[in-house]
Amino acid sequence: MKRLFLALAMVGLVAGCAPNPSQQPPEHLETLAYKNEGPTSLTLYTMVNRRSGSGAHTSLQVNASEKVLFDPAGSFKAEGVVRSGDVLYGFNPTLEQVYTGAHARSTHFVRKVTIPVPPEVAEMALMKVKANGPVNAAYCAASTSAILSTLPGFTDIDRTFYPVKLEEQLISLPGVTTETVVEDD
Repeated sequence: MKRLFLALAMVGLVAGCAPNPSQQPPEHLETLAYKNEGPTSLTLYTMVNRRSGSGAHTSLQVNASEKVLFDPAGSFKAEGVVRSGDVLYGFNPTLEQVYTGAHARSTHFVRKVTIPVPPEVAEMALMKVKANGPVNAAYCAASTSAILSTLPGFTDIDRTFYPVKLEEQLISLPGVTTETVVEDD
């Protein structure tokens, strides 16, 4: 069991998963909200190793009354990005493009799985990712699958440590659209 834990910890560190403990004051975060003007949805990002096909990281965009990115144990940093715990605020289309571009490179590609959800499910997801707090290294898929499995319409989602396994579960849901982002350094 100890070896399994150490192996998972190393995978997380190599994949760029690191805990993000800093919390911002709520009044500061309110001023950064990017308001959703489109249909409500959830988008799972899976960063996949091009050679092995294994998942390196998972994150979840929540498109509710505001648009945020739950980037559990993520290491993404860019000018103007405000992170509180593991939630990136003000997740506008430009920031989304920067985020995706930072992860799609010669060694990895990014798959986006978007699931339309009713506004009340999107709001529930928004509250859950904000309340989740910082995630430990190598727990990106585990924390994301744990949140998803509590949402109406997602209760059949099994909790998993593996980003690709989580993605495979979501692809089978009705109304899902997928996109693959491939870039080279």
